[in-house]
Amino acid sequence: MRFEEAYTSWQEKRLTQEEAASLLGVCERSFRRYINRFEEDGLEGLLDKRMAQVSSHKAPVDEVLRLEALYRERYEGWNLKHFHERYQRAHEGTRSYTWVKNALQGKGVVKKGKRKGTYRKRRERAPMPGMLIHQDGSTHQWVPGVYWDLIITMDDANGRVYSGFFVEEEGTLSSFRGVSETITRHGLFSSFYSDRGSHYWHTPEAGGKVDKTRLTQFGRAMQQLGIQMIPSYSPQARGRSERLFKTLQGRLPQELALQGIVDMARANEFLQAAFLPDFNQRFQAEAREPGTAFVPLLDSRVKDILCLQTERQVGKDSCVAYQGMQLQLPPDPCSGHYIRSKVRVHEYPDGSLAVFHGPRKLADYTADGSRVNVDKPRSKTRKVA
Repeated sequence: MRFEEAYTSWQEKRLTQEEAASLLGVCERSFRRYINRFEEDGLEGLLDKRMAQVSSHKAPVDEVLRLEALYRERYEGWNLKHFHERYQRAHEGTRSYTWVKNALQGKGVVKKGKRKGTYRKRRERAPMPGMLIHQDGSTHQWVPGVYWDLIITMDDANGRVYSGFFVEEEGTLSSFRGVSETITRHGLFSSFYSDRGSHYWHTPEAGGKVDKTRLTQFGRAMQQLGIQMIPSYSPQARGRSERLFKTLQGRLPQELALQGIVDMARANEFLQAAFLPDFNQRFQAEAREPGTAFVPLLDSRVKDILCLQTERQVGKDSCVAYQGMQLQLPPDPCSGHYIRSKVRVHEYPDGSLAVFHGPRKLADYTADGSRVNVDKPRSKTRKVA
């Protein structure tokens, strides 16, 4: 569905190959390959035929182990260039310097050198709304004497703010709320851009690369929705979000003070009803290309994807322990009970809860653990003779 949209936009010259590739989350070269395969074999040609193949250029495991042992036993502490010269001259090695370097660094035998400074260039806006969505939070004294976090979800193509609200502290549930409001109003988007906050990514080393294999709750939800996540590695890379918050910090506190607002509930009402509509009208830019990359939402389960999911085991009293609460399960007319069964607790952005067994919802609960829609027992009435 996405490829046909990108392919059609490219044929109609609304998107360049680079922009169409970005819409699909691949590089420009891969997009050209997709075009050739699609024109030759149709949609069947887009299936990846390399999945079951092993590269003929892959080095044998024994060779890598021998190289590692050679370095550890005889050349410990040598720099890689010096070791590679000795490897070729004295040991008749045939591999390139790059292969030797990658093999030893991959095994942790040699430390990787420091990277040179990154060359930066201005990144153009995405051509159409829905191709790239930014989300970020700003801790600021929005009202006198109190610090709140403002969570903003905006479009890269035109700078439109789709969702904005105050919370006590930024986290997974606030991020879910911003994405949920965007998807509900406009549809599914292609890519999601954020900082490396712990609720977005696992980062093994401070300041290092994110681990894209260990998913957070938020990462799991984006994978289920088919949305590509892109991490930001510097404030400069998030320039549009940084400039947006600078503008908001220079305007929003004054507007709240003018309205006499000092509590969060009224601040959020004012933000949604008055400030953001006016802000978008003043500052929203025009997208470079007409149309939209948003895809209509066809899955009604999006609420149960954009939530915290935690596995629990049902106790002997048919209760599920969660966050200091005991969630009482109702009797099941089919199986009778779920004692010792593995269930899944969903915690939604509004604080409400639900318990699932596989795809089946067993019960809904309020934020304090009270069950919703409990059937009241019928009162017994005496028959009158």
